[in-house]
Parts: sequence; C-alpha cells; structure tokens
Amino acid sequence: MNSQEKKMSTSLINMTSKLLKQKKKLYSSIVIGFMIGCIIAYSIPRKYTVIVSLSPESGQSASGGLSSITSMLGISSLGNSDEALNVSLFPELIKSTPFILEMLDVKVHTKNEDSLVTLSDYMKKQKSPWWNTVMGIPSKITKSFKKSSPVTPTEKKKEGPLFLTPDEHGKIKQLKACLSAKTDKKTNITQIKVELQDPIAAAITADSAMAKLQAYITEYRAKKATEDCIYLQKLYNQRKQEYYIAQKKYASFSDANRNIVLQMTKLETERLQNEKDLAYQVYSQISTQLQLAQAKVQEAKPVFAIVEPASVPLYPSSPNKPLIIIAFIFLSFISTVIWILFSDQILYYIRILKQS
Repeated sequence: MNSQEKKMSTSLINMTSKLLKQKKKLYSSIVIGFMIGCIIAYSIPRKYTVIVSLSPESGQSASGGLSSITSMLGISSLGNSDEALNVSLFPELIKSTPFILEMLDVKVHTKNEDSLVTLSDYMKKQKSPWWNTVMGIPSKITKSFKKSSPVTPTEKKKEGPLFLTPDEHGKIKQLKACLSAKTDKKTNITQIKVELQDPIAAAITADSAMAKLQAYITEYRAKKATEDCIYLQKLYNQRKQEYYIAQKKYASFSDANRNIVLQMTKLETERLQNEKDLAYQVYSQISTQLQLAQAKVQEAKPVFAIVEPASVPLYPSSPNKPLIIIAFIFLSFISTVIWILFSDQILYYIRILKQS
C-alpha cells in the first residue's frame, strides 16, 4: 500500500468515525426530511390525466377520384392540398386564445357534484399548494395599490377576444397549463392531454377539446369548399345566361336570313355560331367544375377517426408522494452529512468572505 492509498483510507476512517459520532443528527435529518417530504407531498393537490388520440382520415379514395376526373377533363384541381390549417398546427391551435375562450364555456360536472358548471367556474375551485398563496401575497398587495379601469361589455365586444380582462387572462393562462396537444409527424396522430384535479371533469374537458378540434378543421375545410362552390354557382349562372343569349342571337339571325345568299350574311352567321359554341364550351366547363366543387363540400366533412376516446381515470397521475418523500429524506441526509464533514471549511470560507 503506497502513501496515497494510506492517506485515502485514513481520511475515510476519520470521516466514518466523525459521522458515527453524530448518529443522532443523521437520524434527526432523516426524520426531518420525512416530515418535510410529507408536508410537501400532501400539500400538492391530486391531478388526473386524460389522453385522447385522433387520426386524420386520409380520404385518398375520394380525393383521388376527384383529381382523376379533373385531370381527365383537363381542369385544374379545386383548392390546394396544402391546407393552411393542417395537423401540424393542432398543438398551437389548441393553445390559441379563441380556442381556450370556447373551452372555458364548456359545461362539466365533478365526481362529488352532479350539477353542471362552466369550465371557467370549475377552474376557480381548483386547489393550489399553500406556498403559491404565500408567494402571491406581494403581488396582491401591489395590485391593490394600482388603479385598474374595468372593461365594459361594449368595449369587449368591439375589440373581440384580443381585449381581455385580467380575470380572463388568468383563466386562459390556467387552462393553457392544463391543456396540451402533440402530433406525431410520422403517423399524423394527434394526442390531446388534459390534467385536472377531478377525473370526470378531466374526461369531459378532453372529449370537448377533441370535438372542438374536429369542428375547427371541419368548419375550415367545409367553409373553403363552400365558398368555392358559391363562386362557381354564380359563375355558372352568368355563363349559362351568356350561352342562352348567344344561342338566341344565332337562332334569330338564322331564321331572319334563311333564304338570303350573301357573303356578309354567311360571315355574320359563322361569327354568331362561333360565339354560341364558345359560350357553350365555357358554360359546359364551369358546369363540370361546379359538380366537382359540390362533391368536394361533401368530401371535406369527415376529418378525424378517434383512435383513443376519453375515459374517466381511476387513479391520479400526480403527485408521486413516495418519490417526493424519498427525495426530501435523501436531500436532508446528504445535507447533514456535508455539514458534519465540512462545516469547519464552510464556516472558514464564510468568515473570509465577510472580512473581504
């Protein structure tokens, strides 16, 4: 055994003997850590997690049928396949202010109460750890000294969802912390996650968020297709009227000049016939596009397949009380060991810092 190993073994023996002499402190640290861990663990309210999964329907058969028809007829596809609102934006959409404001109006009930209340009212009843209340006292004191002008309903209606009261800002922030979504880029499956302190309220909120998300994308696509359909219907009516006018002009001129053999008459007849044929071609093409647009309105309606529906959780997802208690016991024990072994050095460095 060399000198370095001897020094290490000696220092380990000294440290062990030093710790054994302070057994009471070590036992006390374990008890204190256990007590603090219990206080923290049992102060954190229980939370229940509900996860629902949605899968966008591919719609390859319907869209493929439409695209094949349009290509056969030489017509460009109606609408772009790259929608402005697609599955990759769902995590941001579900956190948007208009979506959260709609969610706050959802009716829920809890495990202990059968009466329906809005999610906004339920969020007020959610408990928070006692230290949040203590830490929030300074901000409450400062707010009491600030003068705030309340928002009148007319002002709010005029400005829309971007002009919110402080109370609404707080509710929106609180719900955003409880509601989230993520989309798998490979499978395009979207998972919506809700964390609330009541299992039934969490399940209802998750189901409502899923339904509203479906409604958002369905309404967007159906609205887009419907607008195309309305525009084409207007265009169809115009071209139909133009074709009927051209057809009537041609028929009237032909009847009036049936027995007249003049070059000018032949030229005018050909011109009117060409106008009639051209008007018919445009009218026929717009008619085909209108039929495709009407088919696309129906195609846009089904959007999602529900992979995992909402279900009421049986057990809370957090807090993990045993882990919290063990963590505080460990921290308390390690802190005491460090203090017993290195308290002299710590106090020495503190005195040097004070003197400097």
